[in-house]
Amino acid sequence: MQQTNDNGSAAARVTVWYDSGCPLCTREIALMRRLDRRGAIQFVDACDPAADCPLDRAEILARFHAREGGRLLSGAAAFAAMWRAIPLLRPLGLLAGLPGLRGGFELGYRGFLRLRPRLQRLFR
Repeated sequence: MQQTNDNGSAAARVTVWYDSGCPLCTREIALMRRLDRRGAIQFVDACDPAADCPLDRAEILARFHAREGGRLLSGAAAFAAMWRAIPLLRPLGLLAGLPGLRGGFELGYRGFLRLRPRLQRLFR
């Protein structure tokens, strides 16, 4: 059976699980959907009880997750995979995947996670 993304396009290269209960996440995913004109990303609402999640739902919702090339990624690595699937953001995704920079992107992501609850309140 051929996998389709939520636009009905064939075989997404990257699957992204997102938190539809988070106003920041929904805004960012809306932007990514607009930029993903080739339909390279399958976006999965992890809050949907019918969603097929590769991990416990609480774990999926606690950090950003993506699957690229059969590998499950989280945090900055998952963002980098999503960015690589979108031509406009591909250079940023390649940069974020470089061994010397990967750790810095992950530190930035962890810093964001600490601020996320306060930012969510601002966007509600």
